[in-house]
Amino acid sequence: MEHLLAILGFAAVMAFTPGPNNTMLMVSGANWGVLPSVPHMLGITIGFPLMVFAVGMGLGGLFQTYPVLHEILKYVSFVYLLYLAWKLARAGRHNADGARQGRPMSFLAAALFQWVNPKAWIMAVTAMALFVPAGSPMLSGVLLLVAVFALMSLPSAAAWCLFGTAISGFLDSDRRIAVFNALMALILVVSALPTLF
Repeated sequence: MEHLLAILGFAAVMAFTPGPNNTMLMVSGANWGVLPSVPHMLGITIGFPLMVFAVGMGLGGLFQTYPVLHEILKYVSFVYLLYLAWKLARAGRHNADGARQGRPMSFLAAALFQWVNPKAWIMAVTAMALFVPAGSPMLSGVLLLVAVFALMSLPSAAAWCLFGTAISGFLDSDRRIAVFNALMALILVVSALPTLF
């Protein structure tokens, strides 16, 4: 029971604290609302636990054997985050027809994003190191982590998206939308900077 509570605490803190997923969900909620953002939320909810499973079943060992792969992924991930930040900064403004520009991330894009999300990698690898000790039954330990992260992902995703929706009333002009999105894009980039060092 203590082991399970420790995993739940770790997963809750990691899931609900700011990071690339949560920043993008807040922007999505603020710009397009909850219902259009549901595929984005579900992509994270399913994609991250699948990534945890893959890491637990051996992908993490591949990075230990070939550290250069981890270095390559780190820089590719950061470049992709820069691209996403640029898209976030430009999203949500109204076009000539009065419609919002851009659209929420799709289910598949959100699920695949986990593989280039620096915080997701840190969470997955750290969870394996802390909660699946060497010599313990690997599959059961990994499945427990997958279940706990799946349990935490949807409430976290929904909370950040709802927070974005709650502040959308303040974003009543293209100027405010542009400032908000630019600030969120900057936060997205800054949140990934520590992974480079």
